[in-house]
Amino acid sequence: MADNIQRGEEFEKKAEKKISGWGLFGSKYEDAADFYDKAANCFKLAKSWDRAGSTYVKLSNCYTKLDSKHEAAQAYADAGHCYKKTSAKEAISCLEQAANLFLDNGRFNMAGKYYKEIAELYELEQNFEQAIIYFEKAADIYQSEEATTAANQCNAKVAQFAAQLEQYQKAIQIYEDIGRQSLNNNLLKYGVKGHLLNAGICQLCKGDVVAITNALDRYQEMDPTFSGTREYKLLVDLAAAVDEEDVVKFTDAVKEFDSMTQLDAWKTTLLLRVKEAIKAKELEEDDLT
Repeated sequence: MADNIQRGEEFEKKAEKKISGWGLFGSKYEDAADFYDKAANCFKLAKSWDRAGSTYVKLSNCYTKLDSKHEAAQAYADAGHCYKKTSAKEAISCLEQAANLFLDNGRFNMAGKYYKEIAELYELEQNFEQAIIYFEKAADIYQSEEATTAANQCNAKVAQFAAQLEQYQKAIQIYEDIGRQSLNNNLLKYGVKGHLLNAGICQLCKGDVVAITNALDRYQEMDPTFSGTREYKLLVDLAAAVDEEDVVKFTDAVKEFDSMTQLDAWKTTLLLRVKEAIKAKELEEDDLT
């Protein structure tokens, strides 16, 4: 490991010597880039991720001088992947540089890929506001490239975090859109009931019983098979419980569904919010009597 660091430092010194020395402009940056690339690989082998990351940034700068945009972008991406192991902030900075360069270069799918990686880093940091911004950027790019599945995956993440941040209408719109698009795809049809369930749960969080009922009617029109699913039955039972302000009925409906199909943490969190809202209404009414 120490040997690799030493070799990396030697290559780095050779690169710096090339840049500061005399020589043809293009030639010296090409030579320096070669040495920085070798240095970064040595630092990676030594698992010295910060050194590797900073060296890839220097490599990217060399490629920028040479007007090699694709290589500059890739070097920033490599830097970002090294920094992922030590510093989310540095990783995000480098991956954003990579994404922007790929975008300028017309490599849209690559730009989308790195915006998505940035979003995932923000997700790990539990910075959902920023995660939404970068998942939306990635989704827009994938949509423009007609990569519908990739776009829907990113948009589903946006909806997930929007609901967590109580931006329910935004989440509803996205889930309904994904559900509508999926109906026209034989491979994605089976997932429609899941998207409509998610949209329905967000409707419940808003607490507007009329809107919930209207949404369920709309979902049946959208997908006539939906009314025969357990997901539909759950939403109908939950809507009735909300309307009647019946916590026991609400809990029983959730338990019945969960015994057959385990609810994930996101759904459980939102359903608990609805349950607490029913309890709060019950307490208000008790106080009034």
